[in-house]
Amino acid sequence: MNFTLRQLGYFKALADTGNFGRAAIACNISQPALSVQIRSLETALGGRLIERQSRAALLTPLGRQILSQAEDILDRAKQLDATARMQIGLAGTLALGLIPTIAPYLLPGALALLRGQDISLRVEVREAQTDQLLTALGEGSLDAAVMALPSGADGLSETPLFEDRFLLAGSRERMAAGNVTRPTDLDRTPLMLLEDGHCLTDQALEVCQRDRTQAGINTGASSLATLSRLVEAGFGMTLMPEIAARTETDAAPGLRLRRFRVPEPARLIGLVCRASTPKDGWHGALAAVLRDAGLQEQRAFTGAG
Repeated sequence: MNFTLRQLGYFKALADTGNFGRAAIACNISQPALSVQIRSLETALGGRLIERQSRAALLTPLGRQILSQAEDILDRAKQLDATARMQIGLAGTLALGLIPTIAPYLLPGALALLRGQDISLRVEVREAQTDQLLTALGEGSLDAAVMALPSGADGLSETPLFEDRFLLAGSRERMAAGNVTRPTDLDRTPLMLLEDGHCLTDQALEVCQRDRTQAGINTGASSLATLSRLVEAGFGMTLMPEIAARTETDAAPGLRLRRFRVPEPARLIGLVCRASTPKDGWHGALAAVLRDAGLQEQRAFTGAG
């Protein structure tokens, strides 16, 4: 048996259009050439696939049976081609995970850059906490993930993207009443943080040199959006990642942000994938897009004093 994917494509076009002339136009070949290819396919498969009429091409019983299998073969060939092309550039489908304190702020700009560069990449996004993303990477259900570095897991490759500085966030009244220049100055201030499981909570406690069991620590917020509203309302102060600053201050006009004294506390954001993942294709191109998107979002915010 000797037939080609091209012949199967011609056969599918003929089945879809029901006419040799229209199928030839769809395939961008002449009608006689199409007819020759269909006959060659019939010879290879050992039977008539098409019942030829004066103005129509009808499928024979064998043709109907072959069509289903041909469509499956063509779909699988298309998937194989996309997989191969993804190894030499951003094309195909990529399963990308992001932590919740990055995803809403990085994704809009990153996806816009991908579209603007006419990159043929379909991104399937999963937003989850760090531990869940690391598990998914290990299981192979994710190709890569954006999170704070270091990940602390074995068998992974980490590519730094950008530094995300922490800003002091509080209501107008709290910011006017205090003189906070370093995170450690928040030792007696009510500190609002995300619920357990978010790495940002651990990072904020570390730079503030606070313990979650101390009085004045509230870890009840499930998102930065909720946290921003609580802080805006005066329930306490928090550390706001710079990448989230523009979005959250736009949504919470009463929120005030201030930079800490140099050296500013920060987290390092990176792209994490399995160590066995080839780095000569989509990885470098995607890292560049994510880095540019993150830096653009940070530059868009100018409101911190």
